[in-house]
Amino acid sequence: MTRTDEKVRYLPKGKPIQYTSETAAQGVESALKLLEGRWKLTILFHLFGGKILRFSELERAIPAVSQKMLIQQLRQMEADGIVTRIVHHQVPPRVEYGLTPWGQALCPALDALLSWAALREEGEGERGRE
Repeated sequence: MTRTDEKVRYLPKGKPIQYTSETAAQGVESALKLLEGRWKLTILFHLFGGKILRFSELERAIPAVSQKMLIQQLRQMEADGIVTRIVHHQVPPRVEYGLTPWGQALCPALDALLSWAALREEGEGERGRE
């Protein structure tokens, strides 16, 4: 028997999690640890929308990152289940990266964070007019 959530593309809903101030703080801290790293958010934004990019395309898209650092950040995100690595066994070897469904689910959260940051910029603009 197959799971229906795979067919209809939503996750089954369980009981809502009841957070205390302690557990909420711990949850946010562990989530932020997954995104720690200078280049992880930049990599995520390049892969949002279901994009599959070759390693060299990511390198060109983020010219300030070194090859070593890009590899490290991608490996960490792959180990955390955010990014998937697709290896095509051919000559020359081709490696592509994309987001896992769980990684793609970060998009609304980061969009909300951008909106929140924009509120500050709007507020600073209004303070400058006073």
